[in-house]
Amino acid sequence: MRGLLLSAYAATSHKHWAEGIREWLDDIDWQVLSLPARHFAWRIRGNPLSWMLREGEALSRHYDVILATSMVDLATLLGLHPHLASARKVVYFHENQFAYPASPAQGSRVGPQMVNLYTALAADEVIFNTAYNRDTFIDGARAMLKRMPENLPAHAPLEALRQRARVLPVPIAKANRRRPAMPDLIVWNHRWEYDKNPESFFTGLFELAERGVAFRLAVMGQRFADWPRIFDEARQRLSQQLVCWGPQSAEAYHDWLDQGAMVVSTADHEFQGLAVMEAVQRGCVPLVPDRLCYPELYEASFRYADDQAMIERLESWLTSPGSRPHPPVTDGWTWPSLQPAYRQVLNAD
Repeated sequence: MRGLLLSAYAATSHKHWAEGIREWLDDIDWQVLSLPARHFAWRIRGNPLSWMLREGEALSRHYDVILATSMVDLATLLGLHPHLASARKVVYFHENQFAYPASPAQGSRVGPQMVNLYTALAADEVIFNTAYNRDTFIDGARAMLKRMPENLPAHAPLEALRQRARVLPVPIAKANRRRPAMPDLIVWNHRWEYDKNPESFFTGLFELAERGVAFRLAVMGQRFADWPRIFDEARQRLSQQLVCWGPQSAEAYHDWLDQGAMVVSTADHEFQGLAVMEAVQRGCVPLVPDRLCYPELYEASFRYADDQAMIERLESWLTSPGSRPHPPVTDGWTWPSLQPAYRQVLNAD
């Protein structure tokens, strides 16, 4: 069986997922085409042209299944290479452009949103990593279509898409804690970008430090050429608490997760939250907002309502460690558990 895996914006989480697909579904002979995670506007609109001009030979072959991320303009790709339409077409949504918060530098979102919608409609199977991702996509698409000049009858096809869509998370590797935890170590392991809302996280830690609450802090995650200025302020103001700062090697990253006691998210957008999942898998207790994808993944004891509630919960967990819940069971998030479902959707007749 021959498969074509298409990733039009190969960010870290997308690479992690694609590597897992190749490792755990190795009965399929995969041809992988990907584009670097930069120049977003060009990538999401131009990926069929980029591949047509650079990967014509690979696209001329026959495939039994095509697995594409939602940033692939699948409808255009099939128009340029009609023979690919005979393959089973599966689209995976790591995120959707309807619920993704736009940065001040970005313009209209209609183009990327249309790519998401056309790609979903061109697919035989559509998979979302969470129900939150699925529902914000469907609801966002309906709201967009209502703004079109004609009164389009969009409800029925979109609801049919919601009903047939599957929810399968990006699997994480099965791992065990290898080093003893530091009972007061707080972990930040997210991308250093505005949508992860680092201002709320660090402002909360500033307040805890001013109250005299003792803690240690590991700040990791992917960093780009430009990052929110709050990180520079935090490095200075929390210098006494810091044990780790900045991107780490894979081994060092996992070592710090092993030693972490708590992992915190203050995200304004999250469709699955792989960074939190990785930390929980290694024994960290999660503290996450009561919004976005988190309510379907974590019980109420791990969620907080607002920034002040996050601060109070952290203070309680730090000063009274016995008040912390045990970390969630993560076996259902791993490749051994999810492999059969992935195989079924890719191999179905």
